[in-house]
Parts: sequence; structure tokens; C-alpha cells
Amino acid sequence: MNKKAWTRRTFLGAAASAGAGLWMRAGALAGAPANADTGVSAGSDIGKGPIQPFPLERVRLLDGPMREAQSLNARYLLSLPQDRLLRAFRVNAGLDSKAEPLGGWEKPDCELRGHFTGHYLSACALAYAGTGEEEFRRRANATVASLAACQKALGSGYLSAFPEEEFDRLRRGAKVWAPFYTVHKILAGHIAVSRYCGNEDALKTAEGIAGWVRTWTKGLSDAQMDRILTVEFGGMNDALYDLAAITGKEEYRDLAHRFDHPAFFEPLAARRDELKGLHVNTQIPKVIGAARRYELSGEQRYRDIAEYFWREVTSARAYCTGNTSNGERWETPPGILSTELSSSTAECCCAYNLLKLTRHIFAWSGDPRAADYYERTLWNSRLGTQNPADGTLMYYYPLASGYWKFYGEPLGAFWCCTGTGVEEFSKLADSIYFHDDRGLFVNLLVASEVSWPEKGLRLTQQTRFPEEGRSAFLLRVERPAEFALRLRIPWWAGNGGAVKVNGAPLGAFAAPSSYLTLTRVWKSGDRVELELPMTLWTEPMPDDASIQAAMYGPLVLAGRLGSEGLARANTYGGYDCELKGDPVAAPDVPAGDISSAVERDPGGPLSFRLKGPKQSIAVAPLYRIAAERYAVYWKTKPSAV
Repeated sequence: MNKKAWTRRTFLGAAASAGAGLWMRAGALAGAPANADTGVSAGSDIGKGPIQPFPLERVRLLDGPMREAQSLNARYLLSLPQDRLLRAFRVNAGLDSKAEPLGGWEKPDCELRGHFTGHYLSACALAYAGTGEEEFRRRANATVASLAACQKALGSGYLSAFPEEEFDRLRRGAKVWAPFYTVHKILAGHIAVSRYCGNEDALKTAEGIAGWVRTWTKGLSDAQMDRILTVEFGGMNDALYDLAAITGKEEYRDLAHRFDHPAFFEPLAARRDELKGLHVNTQIPKVIGAARRYELSGEQRYRDIAEYFWREVTSARAYCTGNTSNGERWETPPGILSTELSSSTAECCCAYNLLKLTRHIFAWSGDPRAADYYERTLWNSRLGTQNPADGTLMYYYPLASGYWKFYGEPLGAFWCCTGTGVEEFSKLADSIYFHDDRGLFVNLLVASEVSWPEKGLRLTQQTRFPEEGRSAFLLRVERPAEFALRLRIPWWAGNGGAVKVNGAPLGAFAAPSSYLTLTRVWKSGDRVELELPMTLWTEPMPDDASIQAAMYGPLVLAGRLGSEGLARANTYGGYDCELKGDPVAAPDVPAGDISSAVERDPGGPLSFRLKGPKQSIAVAPLYRIAAERYAVYWKTKPSAV
């Protein structure tokens, strides 16, 4: 396929189609005979057992962009003072604290205070699982012990950094920010510490919180609860379903049902997009909860809700980066994005939660298009949100031309996206590999190593991706074993590729958005080499083909428009997450497609230039740009008649 014709509509149209024909399309290889040189049979079959991600404890990142981001995040987490994170909780519980208050959304009069401490618990637990560094476990356990003392002092199971008066206002329908949102972060943090650090006290505290929630909701009618659910409540249903699964207690499942929002779910169950006007990140966690309900109960309705929502948002409401929202909302009907470019596009929390949902979607079907979306969003909407100078994080990801990245002050912001960010960068190894009863899925090209003790397998992925479009896989097995090694052939691989097994070329390949499945008796020392040529291509806006983004493989490219006038006051914020300052204009480009105007620059493996009639503009992957203005979408001039 001509790579420049592989546009948004091609990719997202495929993503929106039914999955029934997926494996036929994925494998003109199905049933292919074994290659005489390699002993490999190529196909696209999936086992009958469930598809599961490998636990974080079994995956380790190796040198590369993901490990660098993981390490930078670890340094930021370890720089945070625990006594200050706990101060508001202790004050609320009537306990002494001499610690200095934090700023931003953790300052003493912010109605969301305490939410970041919940994220911090989750991030430390995930960081411990992902690295094995004992300091993260120690910090998580110490924080849990301190919070347990606060819960005990309050006496009712309640645990938060603000008084129950906020919930009184919520019950009355008075103005209040989002008290259940904060409680969800605290509850989820304790569940994470229980799961990843083996801390039974964390589970006891989580059950205490759930007990208080059950008491609080017990006297509310369904109509009252429906009104309460119009106020952002995070993933309360998701966390309570998790608690039910861990403890086996049906009371938590029944409590989770009360946070399944009927007014929001009903149109989705009927396959209707009624999302216009809604606050985006209020809704995505609700759907993650629906996904969890399906997994625990088998109720098809909730899978239908999750899958329809995912397809609709990722196909009709997502930018080239994979993320969604403008000013935190969906302001237009589906498919209308050209009017939705601003300094406050793409709230970072939204991408975080969409990736969580995508992980569920993939595990149900093994659909490589879900993995395609995960790759796109991870590189373009998550990796670039981290400040390379100090590990601080963004709130919005501006996509209007001429703006820049805006980070939270290290101890003075603590936005919702700071919290989801420290979690994200603690679990970057989370969805690289999956497995079923037949074999292993390689979903992402990331330098890493995975251990599968049940198969006696250790697989090492050696790659410099995205600087190079290739990866090598070295297998070590305790004894020869037959299983399927499934290599995702991504949506951007329109120019084909090649694979070698122990140096011998395989005489077959697979189409984009499919798996190349290699089945053989594997032995220690076997080596598989995958090559996927990366090319430049264009992604236009779905509703205005003259507004275009340039891409290279899965990477969104951005024009570098300089850093003149950008001081710390422009690039860091505290309580206020709004970017300050005016953009600079980006030049229009000649008629045609933007990728035709971009050329490789010999200055580096991911260096490009945009050729213009008056000037040449440096171009780089968006995730690599910091402390300067940029342009992602370009306006192409109309063709001369």
C-alpha cells in the first residue's frame, strides 16, 4: 500500500469494523506449512484460554526511552516528602502534624486535597512491581500505616484529607467539587499496595473505606444516587469490583453496582453517541468499571457498553495523538475535530484512562487494532507529557499551533494529571506482552525482558525503536517447548516487512493490523528478527482534509517553532493549570499532503525538516519536544485551479 494513502480514515475505519473477520484478514497465513529452514509454521490462530497481560513483576524494561521515562519518574516520586503528603489527612483526623502544607490541588483549602496521596500509593506500588526497588515498597507501606492511624482516629472507616461535610453537600445537591473522586484515588491506592506489595493492612483499610461508603449510600434511593452520579466520582465502580474480586465478598460487588451510572450507560448500550457536552474524564472511568463488571459477572451488556464506547471515542473523537477532549469536554458531534484545536486540548488523564480501557478490550479478543491504538497513544499522548528536566507532568496537551508544553510545579501543582502521570510512568512495562494457553503476544516494540515461568521461558527484546524500525527477540527456555510467538504487525507497516528465525528468512509475512504467528518447538538461543520499515505519511482531520498532521511510523511529528520569550512563568504552573501566553503563527504549507513537504534530516535518526517556499522548519517527534513552541496540525493551501 502507498504509505501516504494510509490515513486516519483507513486506520480508524478498520478499528470501527466488527471483529468477526479479523483473523481471516490478519492471516492470509493461516494454515501455512512449516518453513523447511526455520521449522516455523506461520498462522494467526488464538488459543481457547483467556488472554492475560504478564504481571509487572515479570517484565523489566531495558535501556531505551521507556526505561529513561521510568527512571525519571522514580526520581520524582522519591523526591516527594511523605510527611507533607500526609499532613492534611492527619489534620482532618485530629492528629498532630508539623509538616508544611503542599500547594496546588493539595493545599489546605482545596476540596480535592488528598487525591494525590492516593495516586502516590498506586504509583509506589506499581514502581515496586515494575523495578523491584525496595524503597518503593517501604514508602508505600509507611504511608499505609500512617493513613490507617488516621482512619482509626476518625472511627467510622472514613478516610480522606477533608471532612465529611463535603459529602453532606453532595447528598443535598449543594455545590461541591468531587469528593468521591478523591475517595476513589485513596481506595485504589490501598488496593494497589495490597496487590503489589502484599500488604494485608492496606486491604483492611480499603475494606474500611468501602464499609463507610456502603453506610453512606444505604439510605439513598436510586433517584438520589442518579443525581449524585452526575458529580465526578472517578472509578468508584472499578475499584469496588476489584475489591469484590480480591475478597470474594458480594457486598462490594453490590456496592459497585450503585456506581454504575444508568443515565450514561443506557445510550451506549443502545449504540448511540450522546457524548457531546459531557466532561470527558468523568465518563471514561465509568466505562472501565463497566468492563470490570463484565469480567466478573459475564453480563454481555457491559462488554457491549465498553466496546461501543471505545470504538466510538478512538475512531470518531480522537486526535492524531490518540487522545481526546477539548477544554476537558466533547464539544462537537462525532467526527468533528478541526474546530477543536486549542491550548487546552487533550487532557492527559483522558489518555491514561483510555489506555486502561484498551487493555481490557484487547484481553477480551486479542484484536491487534486495540494494540495499535495503545501504541499510538502511549508514544504520542503519554510519553511526551513528562518534563525531561525534572519529571514533572502536564495537564493539557496543546494541539493548536504555536503553543508549548506546560508543567506542574514539583510541589505546587498536584493536578489530577500529575497523579495519573506518576502512575503511568510507574507501569510502562504493563502491556508490552500478553499470553494465552497457546502462546505469547508481543504488542509493543520496547526494549524489555519478560519471564514466563509456567513455560520455562525468558524472552529478551532488543530494539532501538523508534530510532530504528526493527526488533530482535532472544529466547531462553529450560527445555524445548512448542508455543506460538505472535508478533504484532502494526497499522503503520503499509510497506511490509521481513522476519528471520535464526538468520533464515521466513517466506511469509502478515498484513498491517494483524499478528505474524510463529509456531515451532523453541530452544534456548533461538533468535527472531523483525523488520518494519518506517515511512512518512499524512493524517488529515476527519472533517477537513486540508488540516493535516505528519507522522513517521506511529509517531506524530511536530514543527519546532522556537523558544523565544518562554520563561519559567510560561512553562510551569501551580493551582491554575491553564497555559499562559500567546501562540506564534505556524506557516501554511503548499497544497497536497504534509508528508510530501517533510524530508529526513541527516542530523539524527529522528530528525526531519519541513520544506517551505520561504524557510525550512526543523521537525521532530512530538514526544521529544520540550521548552519550545511547536505545530502538530498544518493548514495546507488549496490547490490552484
